[in-house]
Amino acid sequence: MSDLAEVKAAARKAAFARRKPLFEKANAAQAGYLSEVLAGYRGVPLSGYMPIRTEIDPRPAMAEAAAYGPVGVPVIEAADQPLTFARWTPETVMVPGAFGAAIPAELDLFEPEILIVPLLAFNRKGGRLGYGGGFYDRTLEMLRAKRSTLAIGFAFAGQEQSDLPLEETDQPVDLIVTEAGVIEVR
Repeated sequence: MSDLAEVKAAARKAAFARRKPLFEKANAAQAGYLSEVLAGYRGVPLSGYMPIRTEIDPRPAMAEAAAYGPVGVPVIEAADQPLTFARWTPETVMVPGAFGAAIPAELDLFEPEILIVPLLAFNRKGGRLGYGGGFYDRTLEMLRAKRSTLAIGFAFAGQEQSDLPLEETDQPVDLIVTEAGVIEVR
């Protein structure tokens, strides 16, 4: 394992530990600011995610957005490949997908223009630390090569970390939303 890989692995472990108590104290209003941001993009195809482990839950904001336009969730097709996205509504029948994230039982694929991205850690420059599979990095690179794509990092405010171990292949987010407010990326 390279030095940077070891540093990132240690950073992920520390970020999981920091996120756990934030998750345990979370309340039902945690997606309020995300709903406000998405209201400015009504009708624009977007993808959220089905929360796993101790991720902040975007589903209330996704459900609200689904009343105005297409909303989906990511589907992992294979390792080292970009994500695909399947349409979702609050009534969609879900089944277990890769890595424990639920996916629709019937896949109706589409390409979103907005991605709500789960984070382990973030900084105010849009840097993000994910789980290490590179799925969002490959996906954002692919989508941004086709069209303007807005990546919204969604995390607890306490997940902010100024010194993230980042690589050139790490795709930044354009905006960060937390339960405490919206952070404009500098």
